[in-house]
Amino acid sequence: MTARRRSGRGWLAGILILAIALFVALGVWQVQRRTWKHALIAAVEGRVHAPASPAPPLAQWLHVTAASDEYRHIRLAGTYLPGRDSFVRAVTDYGAGYWVMTPLRLPDGAIVMVNRGFVPPDRRAAVRLSTARPVAIAGLLRISEPGGGFLRRNDPASDAWYSRDVGVIAKRRGLAGPIAPWFLDLEAPPRQPAGRYPIPGLTVVRFPDNHAVYALTWFAMAALCLWALWRLVWRANNGKEAAQE
Repeated sequence: MTARRRSGRGWLAGILILAIALFVALGVWQVQRRTWKHALIAAVEGRVHAPASPAPPLAQWLHVTAASDEYRHIRLAGTYLPGRDSFVRAVTDYGAGYWVMTPLRLPDGAIVMVNRGFVPPDRRAAVRLSTARPVAIAGLLRISEPGGGFLRRNDPASDAWYSRDVGVIAKRRGLAGPIAPWFLDLEAPPRQPAGRYPIPGLTVVRFPDNHAVYALTWFAMAALCLWALWRLVWRANNGKEAAQE
C-alpha cells in the first residue's frame, strides 16, 4: 500500500470517527429532549385538569412564564369592557374565523384580555359587547403571542390580528391601567347551546413528540458510520496480509 493511499484511509477513518461521535451525541441529546418533553407534557396535563385556582395577582405578573404557568387552570372576576372587542384570525374544528378577545377590568383596576371563544366571520357583529358585563369566569392561562402568525404579522393600524398579542391589542383599544402579559382562554360551559357564539373551550393542548424517531435516526447514522469504519479497517488489514504473502 502506498503512503498516499494509507494517508487517504487515515483521513477517512478520522472523519468516520468524528461522525460517529457527532451522531451518538445527537442521539443522546434527543433522548434527553424526549425525557424533558414528557415531563413538560405531564406538568401541563396536571395544570389543565387541576381545579381552578386564583389568577396570579398583579405583583406576580412579571414572574409568570410559559414554563411555570402556561395552561394553568385559573379563575377571575371582573367586568367586561364594552366596545373594546378585538378579532384575531383563527382556524378551528368549526372552520376559519376569529377568536374574540375582550378586556376584563379587575377590581384593582388592572386588565386581563379574555379569549371568549371562536366566532365565524359572519357573526362578528352579533358577539360584540355593547354594555359592561360583570362576570366570574375560569379558563386556561396563556402567554401573550407577540408579533403575529407564522406567515402574517399583526397590523394594528388596520385592526388586523393574526396572533393574540395582548399588549399591542390593549394599546390599539386605548386601554389604561396595568395590562396582564398573559390572557385567559375561557373554558366551555357545561352545555353550550347550539348556534350560540362565541364558542369557548377550544384550546388545543398538543406538543409534538418526535424525539424517539430523531434519536433512532441519529443512532442509525452512527451505526452506518461504524460499519463503514469497520469495513475500512478490515480492508486495510486484508491488504496488509495480501502484501505480506
